[in-house]
Amino acid sequence: MESGAVDPRLVHRTARIRLRVTRRQADRCYGLLRSAGDLWAWLLDTNRERLEQGAAPIVGYQALCRELTTRGPAGELSVVGARSVLGRYSDAWFQAAKRRRKGEPAGFPRRKRLLVPVRFHHQTFQLDGQRVRLPVARGRPALWVRIARPIPYPAAQVRAVTLVADGGQLWLAVTAAVPVHQHDLDPDRVAGVDLGIIHPYAVVAEQVGLLVSGRAIRAESFLHLRDQQARQAKTARRAPRPGQRGSRRWRRYRARLRRVEARHRRRVPKPSGRRFRCPACSLHGHRDLVGAANIAATLGGGAISATLPTLVEHRRAGIVPARRDRRRHLHDQRRRQRSCLASGHPDGHKGSSGCRSSHATAHPASGEDQAARPNRANVA
Repeated sequence: MESGAVDPRLVHRTARIRLRVTRRQADRCYGLLRSAGDLWAWLLDTNRERLEQGAAPIVGYQALCRELTTRGPAGELSVVGARSVLGRYSDAWFQAAKRRRKGEPAGFPRRKRLLVPVRFHHQTFQLDGQRVRLPVARGRPALWVRIARPIPYPAAQVRAVTLVADGGQLWLAVTAAVPVHQHDLDPDRVAGVDLGIIHPYAVVAEQVGLLVSGRAIRAESFLHLRDQQARQAKTARRAPRPGQRGSRRWRRYRARLRRVEARHRRRVPKPSGRRFRCPACSLHGHRDLVGAANIAATLGGGAISATLPTLVEHRRAGIVPARRDRRRHLHDQRRRQRSCLASGHPDGHKGSSGCRSSHATAHPASGEDQAARPNRANVA
């Protein structure tokens, strides 16, 4: 490498991809996770016995590796996978100790787990398109698994893969070292970003604003609200009686409940009103844009004036058209004279937004859905 060359900065990103495995492959993957759980329980029991005997616990990674040699093999779990469990335990212990020294509440790892994620670092696994070979113990047949979609990073940038079980399914968390791209930003321009729920991002830079709507995502969540209540009522009938905590039925009930809730997450209640008006300075406008402008002002982006950005660009997050609440679809069926059906209506044309008005135009209205000039500003 030349003396004047500078290595690009790298940032680590992780993508979780679902596995498509056969029954035999799934059994072997769950066997790896259970072996990692047994190893985790062995670490807890070993340190508990040492504390009872008045000896110091073994928490260093190298000391744990030396202690592992006395235990012997753990099923199909390879040495690389076993050491990843030791590293996870050591990191959790030292993080808890660091927080306690700062006076923050923290607990050392004491809870046993049935399934513990297994991490495989670089050059211990093999990538072949959408197939991944996971390392197993010596003398065992090779374990190849197939991922549901291609890895979004080049194979040369992948640094580690982690086998995870979540929601009753097997996942592979792929971690890659991605170089940081230079966007030629202007250091004299500052943009404020206000994070929210209705609008996940509201950005203001001088006289240009960007609103990203999250209503499509919220509509998808509210669509499953009634189904979620039905699922909870169904699982409640299978709940064990009082006093059965820790039993086999209780464990199956808790596992089923976690699988169901992992598929559908509830969101917070919908806030009321999106318009802001200041009684002192007569500033009025979208409240998320006001918050973004305040953030930009605190970091040198200029003072808030009586008017907000004159050019506001609207974007929508989620799959469009999004499925709406079924009650709106029923309302459309009762009142067919409506000019615009609710998004995702089954009677709507494929690829259309559901609008039936003869005055509909493909051009956006003034001040909405307009293309904004490139925003080369530092995001605060």
